[in-house]
Amino acid sequence: MNTTQVVSLQQLTKKIGSKTIVDGLTFEVYPGEVFGFLGPNGAGKTTTIRMMVGLMSITEGEVTIQGRSVKRQFEEAMVHVGAIVENPEFYGFMSGYQNLMHFARMMPNVNKDRIDEVVKLVRLENRIHDKVKTYSLGMRQRLGVAQAILHRPSVLVLDEPTNGLDPEGIRELRDYLRELSRVEGLAVIVSSHLLSEMELMCDRVAIIQNGKLLDVRSFKEAPTETEKVEVSFEVGQLDAALELMEDGMLVKAEGAELVVLLANRREAVAAFNARLVEAGIHVFAIRAMTKTLEDQFLEVTRGNRIV
Repeated sequence: MNTTQVVSLQQLTKKIGSKTIVDGLTFEVYPGEVFGFLGPNGAGKTTTIRMMVGLMSITEGEVTIQGRSVKRQFEEAMVHVGAIVENPEFYGFMSGYQNLMHFARMMPNVNKDRIDEVVKLVRLENRIHDKVKTYSLGMRQRLGVAQAILHRPSVLVLDEPTNGLDPEGIRELRDYLRELSRVEGLAVIVSSHLLSEMELMCDRVAIIQNGKLLDVRSFKEAPTETEKVEVSFEVGQLDAALELMEDGMLVKAEGAELVVLLANRREAVAAFNARLVEAGIHVFAIRAMTKTLEDQFLEVTRGNRIV
């Protein structure tokens, strides 16, 4: 991953009267990554995004995009941004292509070749010349992304883009956002309250609750070989297996499941399995106990649920 940040939030705060909606958010987003902004409804996600793209004033703190301050260098900063906040809007009586042409006339250095390129990226080649009023919600979302990236921005910001989409539409959106981040080198920022989709879509996710940043988690960082991981063994003789435990190894023993801490190496799992088999213990299944995003969310929010 490119280590030159595209977007930087430093102590970003929004107050309305005596109420603090967003409270001191600080994080960075880098080129080529899909960055998730996760939190329950009312956590401050949309308010943060509105401040990032200049639709709402900043009370305290700073947002910089490609080194330009949104507060002090607004136009220079926004040149690098493509965004869909809430729903994309188009002229329904015009085709998708005509809508893109209309938008392209307002932007410098956007030609027909670029329009054809983004249409292909969002996979609308077969319907781009149909009237937008005939488009499904998923197709409108794709056309919105095409419009947002026409001018080759450095960052694409999407606020709850999966709202209202069916499972197929959500999967299509996920696939081409990942492709955009790879092909265009875009930093993609996606807000959502859907845990499962964020886990499948994002490289990293910031967890926000009550306007505060609780944690930033990466899905790409695997444990090192010096760390220990939890591994579950489904065994036939649990009592006999417990006799093989060494200090600090046992995590859980329940029913037929034995969960143990082992070094993060395949050899360590194979060696412990061999010990079980040599002791005459039947092993029916082995699996790594990786934490889902839901587990991590509940861990950092101390069990408070997304609503």
